[in-house]
Parts: sequence; C-alpha cells; structure tokens
Amino acid sequence: MPATTATAPVTIGVSLKMYFSHARTLAWTAAVADIAKEHPAVTSGAVDLFVIPTFPALVPVRRVLSEAAAPVLLGAQDLAWADEGAFTGEVSGRELREIGVDLVEIAHAERRSLFHESDQDIAGKVHAAFRNGLRPLICIGETERAVDGDPAAAIAEVTAQLDRFTATATADGLAGPLIAAYEPVWAIGAPQPAPDEHIVAVLAGIEQHLATRPELAGSVVIYGGSAGPGLLTRGAGRIGGLFLGRFAHDPEAIRTILDEAEALAATQDGAPA
Repeated sequence: MPATTATAPVTIGVSLKMYFSHARTLAWTAAVADIAKEHPAVTSGAVDLFVIPTFPALVPVRRVLSEAAAPVLLGAQDLAWADEGAFTGEVSGRELREIGVDLVEIAHAERRSLFHESDQDIAGKVHAAFRNGLRPLICIGETERAVDGDPAAAIAEVTAQLDRFTATATADGLAGPLIAAYEPVWAIGAPQPAPDEHIVAVLAGIEQHLATRPELAGSVVIYGGSAGPGLLTRGAGRIGGLFLGRFAHDPEAIRTILDEAEALAATQDGAPA
C-alpha cells in the first residue's frame, strides 16, 4: 500500500471509551457534526472522520449525525464473535450493522489486559466484523519499548499480530479494507510519547506488510498512542491518520487537528498552506 499522498484521505477518529455521560455524548457529537459538515478538510475529502461512542449512544449519535448531514462515520467499541444466541451482555455485528454502524474497534490493549481477550477471541471478532459488512479497526502494538530504539522488532511484532487477528477471516474468504491502529502499549498514557521517527518507521513497516496482503487492499494505517496536535505536520505526509483519545474530548481540539490536516493537504497539493 502506498504512503499517504495528496489523493489519499487522512483518517482521523475518536473513541470516547466510557468517559462521557449520555447527555454529554450527544452534545459532543452535535458539536463535532457542526465542525465536520463545514470544515474544508472533511468536505473536500482530505479527511475521513469517524467517532466511536458507547453502545447505548450509537443510535442517537447516528441520528444526530444524520440530522446534521455530517460526513462522519460511526464506530462501535467492540462486538461479539457470534451473531446471535445466549450471550448475555454481548452485542452482535449483525445488530450493529442493522442500526447503521460503519466500523468496529477490535483488540484494544485495554480489552486484552482487563478482559483477557485472546488471539482466538480477537480473530473471531474480526471474522464477525467482515461477515457483517463492518470495517474492522484493529488495534496493534508492542508492549515493550526496544532498548536500542530499533523499530524492526516492533514492526515484526505488530505485523504478526495483524496476521494472527485476520487469519480466521481470510481462511474463510472474508476480507476487505481494514484500519490498522498502531498503538505502542508502552506509549499509552506515558509522560513522553513515542518518538516521531519510531512512529513513522513502524507505520511504514505496517503499510509495506499490508501491501503483501492483496485480500486487504484499501486498508489504512493510523497512529493512536497518545496522539495529538503537530504529529501530522511533523510526519509530512508519512502518517496516514490519527486515533484520538482524551485530547479530543473538547470538540475544538478536533477542529485543530482538521486545520492541521487541511494545511498538510494543501502543502502536498503544491498550494500555499
């Protein structure tokens, strides 16, 4: 897969995790929708924007986005590996698709550490996403920082994760574009984020690996380890997108990132920023 170019949209998304009340989620969504429907980065197609609220908010968030005619994709924070049955507390990909969800987050480090999700669990969820027409947003990341700073070990580890997580689906002929969200576990919530050169190198390594997987053609790679403003600019077109967390709890922070993406797109197109 080629590196980000002027014709390749930057993918920017936000997961709200479990931080907001229902009322605050809807107010936040309305504010983001107002920004998205007018911001040149989104309306021009330079940015693909998505939001991932909690399960109870999915239907009303979809309604807010639709009523605002905002070009924003809707994501879910998880899904079950099964489509129906006696699975108390789970949510199926079939129902998520029915209510208008576009993509689903899978394999976040918190799901793996707090809820002990195995590679088999994750592979089953990726299978469920593909068979229900949902785009998997698969989180990958190494747990330990290399002492020598060499990104090669990180690239090997995260691409192996990606292969394991997609193996069940592709063995059954289920495939398509996915979003690979690179989040080095050691950088999440850390006082110092991952160095820019490490981020760029690992993202490039993931992109090169995906280029060997034609069944996943159209996939994009984004960065989500304590991502924030300035990273897209410093990446100079080598970062395909950002997966934002608490930084984006203020809708105006999203505008800041969109401004940055717009300026970067203008620079890549040869126009003044």
